[in-house]
Amino acid sequence: MQGHRWTYLPWVAVAIAATFVGLATDAVAAEAWAPKMFNKTRHDFGVVARGAVAEIEFPLDNIYKEEAHISDVRSSCGCTTAAASQTTFKSHEKGCIKATLNTRAFLGQKHAVVTVVFDKPYVAEVQLDVSGYIRSDIVMTPGRTEFGEIDLGQAAEKDLTIDYAGRGDWKIVDVRSANEHLEAELIETKRTGSQVGYKITIRLKDTAPTGDFTGQLLLMTNDKRLTSVPYTVQGRVLSPLTVNPTALALGVVETGQKVTKNLVVRGKKPFRITSVECPDGCLNFATSDMPKSMHLVPVTYTAGEQPGKLDVKFEIKTDLGPHSSASCTATATVKPHAGS
Repeated sequence: MQGHRWTYLPWVAVAIAATFVGLATDAVAAEAWAPKMFNKTRHDFGVVARGAVAEIEFPLDNIYKEEAHISDVRSSCGCTTAAASQTTFKSHEKGCIKATLNTRAFLGQKHAVVTVVFDKPYVAEVQLDVSGYIRSDIVMTPGRTEFGEIDLGQAAEKDLTIDYAGRGDWKIVDVRSANEHLEAELIETKRTGSQVGYKITIRLKDTAPTGDFTGQLLLMTNDKRLTSVPYTVQGRVLSPLTVNPTALALGVVETGQKVTKNLVVRGKKPFRITSVECPDGCLNFATSDMPKSMHLVPVTYTAGEQPGKLDVKFEIKTDLGPHSSASCTATATVKPHAGS
């Protein structure tokens, strides 16, 4: 029995060891897939004022064929909260993990690790590092300026109040903006002992283009230790026109064949379509001269004699004013006629 035991035991030991090595390798491989969906895992807010909104989005892109699922998002510190834009990400679906530093309840240097837990397609964790220094001597009201929705071509303004308690000679010497469509006017409202107050009027210029915008103002101070304090400004500039769909898919068309699709063009008030400009004239547009708040525009494409791809951008112009145009893209695949 003793001989048999020593004859077969090494084979059993090798088999067991190989099994554990395989499991360990699989576990490491499974753990390594998740971080590849994030293009960054660390953010430092730098210096922020008390009450200022400090948020960061960590973009997430499911680059795999399998569906990914988040089972939990947790923070190591109460100074930071975090949440996922959604819990399920289909193949190549994008989203984010938003982390928020609580600048009202916490002060000083803060650091948190946000752990994102996945349970599909494999169990894995990703750690996101968030840090920042919250100043106790500066209070901003509101914590972030939200312009909301602004019509294209319209200017808008909002006020920001700064309260400082500390050095009697403290000053904001300049307000800088990286966004050329934002400007700020600084007015000192109070200076009594250690109390200093400012009002900043933030203006969105009428030159701002359509779309969402996020800008950051830098409040430059005479404090040599902390020379600048950031402040966030957000909003959305709306076009007076909307076109649906913005990408017109004409599908697969045989050479010489015609295909017609409809565009819906809407405005906030009745308007006329004055012209539709297409670079090579390959599209025909049936427009109406009647002023309406919604136009149904049939778009007809006649395929040429050569197979290939169509990808053309055209512009719809109206009588609504200087910002009254909208663009759209038409695509198609031209294949040889079945009878040729």
